[in-house]
Amino acid sequence: MKIILAGDSTVAACPSHEYPMSGWGPALPPHVYRWAAVHNLAKGGASTESFREEGLWEAALALARTGDAVVLQFGHNDQKREHLAPRAGYAANLRRMVGEVRERGAVPVLCTPVERRQFVGGRPEPTLGDYPATVRELGLELGVGVIDLNAWTRSLYGELGEDGSIRLFTHLARGEHHHWADGLEDNTHFSVEGAERVARHVAEQLAPLVREPEAARG
Repeated sequence: MKIILAGDSTVAACPSHEYPMSGWGPALPPHVYRWAAVHNLAKGGASTESFREEGLWEAALALARTGDAVVLQFGHNDQKREHLAPRAGYAANLRRMVGEVRERGAVPVLCTPVERRQFVGGRPEPTLGDYPATVRELGLELGVGVIDLNAWTRSLYGELGEDGSIRLFTHLARGEHHHWADGLEDNTHFSVEGAERVARHVAEQLAPLVREPEAARG
């Protein structure tokens, strides 16, 4: 079977010159290759709207066959557009995507958007408003499996602490990286370690959502 990923930069393969910045999608294949092939169509800057407008959604659907999984994780860039508010354009776009995946006999899976690293008073704070809650609501409404990456990542940051969680993200000192010669403190995009942690969790959560339906079909 195929696992087709649709999402933004937190899922996408980052350009090689940005290493060690990484979305979690490129780290997923080592955890699933024995039972699925990963096709990562996620793109930096993508929203539920632009992903369709740029033809990426059409490409994802073209890959999908009966029994394949189409995993959707958006929110970071929808948040920047007023008409893509959680229970407005964002929800409508995800609802349409789920329907189109099902029309092809594939299995849609919704992910709440991974949380940014933001601490207040020593505790991780939510930064994505009602987007995660909207995904959970859609899961119940549509009977779709949901991987709650938002709650899980925020819990992980809290477990590691404000200082310990830095290593999950792209923090670079001045002069440490040629591309970011002045240094970088990015609390949205993962490091290789952060991407690996998220991908491992996605694989664990995804397997029962897509392999059990596959087994039931015989």
